[in-house]
Amino acid sequence: MSAKLTLIFYIVLCLETGIVLTILPWVHPFGLGDWGDNYFLLYAAQKTGLQGLQQAVSSGWVRGAVTGLGLLNLAMACWEIAHFRHTARALRVQTRQVQMGETYGSKETDRFTEAAPLPDYQRRDDRANHSDE
Repeated sequence: MSAKLTLIFYIVLCLETGIVLTILPWVHPFGLGDWGDNYFLLYAAQKTGLQGLQQAVSSGWVRGAVTGLGLLNLAMACWEIAHFRHTARALRVQTRQVQMGETYGSKETDRFTEAAPLPDYQRRDDRANHSDE
């Protein structure tokens, strides 16, 4: 049950963060000023002596980057929603291991903790390069 609640809180956190980071640079909710006209930003620019900091943060490039981070958070939330059961099962197994003091390597946990080995392919031109040796 705690694994499911942890996962639900994580999904809600990703959704909220994603929505805020996606929308906030472009709109002015609750009477807030422009993205680059922020008291804390002005204070930081004055204290550090970087007067160009306000212009850099208010540029479209930084707004786009922050929006990209928001979209990434939304994508993570959607992925976690789609794989909810698998992730909850993996969390449950890890929690059980920690409580019992087990180490990794049991058959039940191998499915979730170890990656499948990748095959070792030779390059196509490998035989041609080493045929004269």
